[in-house]
Amino acid sequence: MSAPRYPLLYQINTRVWLTELSRTLGRPATLDDIPDVALDDFAQQGFDWIWLLSVWQTGPAAQVISRASPGWRREFEETLPDLKDKDIAGSGFAIQSYTVHRDLGGDPALARLRARMQKRGLKLMLDFVPNHMAPDHPWIDEHPDYFVQGSEIDLAHSPRNYCRMKTRTGSLLFAYGRDPYFEGWPDTIQLNYGNPALQQAMIGELTRIAGQCDGVRCDMAMLVLPDVFERTWGIQAKIFWPNATGSVRRAHPNFQFMAEVYWDLEWELQHLGFDYCYDKRLYDRLRGHHARPVREHFHAGLNYQDKLARFLENHDEPRVAATFSREVHQAAAVITFLSPGLRFFHQGQFEGRLKRISPHLVRAPDELVDENLKKFYDRFLAALGDDTVRNGTWQQLECAPAWDGNGSCASFVACEWQGTDSQRRLVAVNYSPNQSQCFVRLPHDDLKQQMWRLTDCMGEATYDRDGIDLITRGLYLDLPAWHYHVFDLERC
Repeated sequence: MSAPRYPLLYQINTRVWLTELSRTLGRPATLDDIPDVALDDFAQQGFDWIWLLSVWQTGPAAQVISRASPGWRREFEETLPDLKDKDIAGSGFAIQSYTVHRDLGGDPALARLRARMQKRGLKLMLDFVPNHMAPDHPWIDEHPDYFVQGSEIDLAHSPRNYCRMKTRTGSLLFAYGRDPYFEGWPDTIQLNYGNPALQQAMIGELTRIAGQCDGVRCDMAMLVLPDVFERTWGIQAKIFWPNATGSVRRAHPNFQFMAEVYWDLEWELQHLGFDYCYDKRLYDRLRGHHARPVREHFHAGLNYQDKLARFLENHDEPRVAATFSREVHQAAAVITFLSPGLRFFHQGQFEGRLKRISPHLVRAPDELVDENLKKFYDRFLAALGDDTVRNGTWQQLECAPAWDGNGSCASFVACEWQGTDSQRRLVAVNYSPNQSQCFVRLPHDDLKQQMWRLTDCMGEATYDRDGIDLITRGLYLDLPAWHYHVFDLERC
């Protein structure tokens, strides 16, 4: 069975999930304890990818820093008022070794879990962190030249971006991992992409990881672009990503890469070998609560949009249920996940969880399930399973005024999916706080000479409309604030 054009991905905080399983089992859980029934559920819900966050080995150095940081500790206490030190394992992005954490069962347990997933048609995605390593990574002693080093002047002028460390060759000054707009992450050490040997070593790590999974999500992938790296560190570097993705695909031809990327660099990274790039721009425009910027975002060509990862939350962003009201949340979901690209969902999103869980933590707070939101997602996932929206052709539709002087048509975002055998799905969302009206024009001559039944697969509405009218005037809609239709069109 071929992979869908527009797959679904589900992100799981692995350590938090295993902590919850440990409570049920009465003993520490490993990847072997993930129940088959959970994997069955993912497959039945239509997911193609499972991203297991934070499976790699972390060490005591980063954990000590995580527990000692006053700022981080305040954040952790907001999430877990009953916080204990054992809840703070250290960031899953402060990696000591690209081997599966011993507490999770090690590499063999991951291999067994992957085999169980493959039986259900599920692909496995893991993390790759190109920018930095943990302070106790073996390379600190073995290859200190793999890291950006500093001077006494650097330490004096920027003490929050540099640290002194003891190594096998003596005391050295190293830079913390960071991006150019924020202070360094003190639980990480910055890798030096100006060193060709480091680049080769990282390609080696990636190639080895690719033997354990089907794809990687690359953390802050734009930070190692030559111009970004030089702007941050004043060090010239050769380009990394085409060599890295090419080397991996020579060994694993179907391996896939997803980039966490910002600063309008998505197009560049797509051309450097990435299958998908975060679409933070759409997320930000939806948070603005206006339809027009959202429509404008969809003007981009499908060669670009098909390679975007659409999301409403992830481990870095606040929970969508805490960001949007339920009505806006549902409207934004219909827009986001019925657009082309990879559909990226996050653990807890369907249940309406409100508290974001830091990657430093291994426990989540107990929260009530929003049953109404869960029912919405149950129905929505079923709608996303239709082949028309998994493999069909998408286009944005024009919304015309319902009558002269009525500008509320600007509140709509509308699109159409067309599948095989003339299957069609029409999506229209009133993305505004006001009742709005419009005519949605369907640009298809083959609708003529037919009556068409429109059935809302996300609601109860059913309408019969003349094809000529749908083409000439369009489908008339009058929707309350934040309401939507997802119509399947069938000949009467």
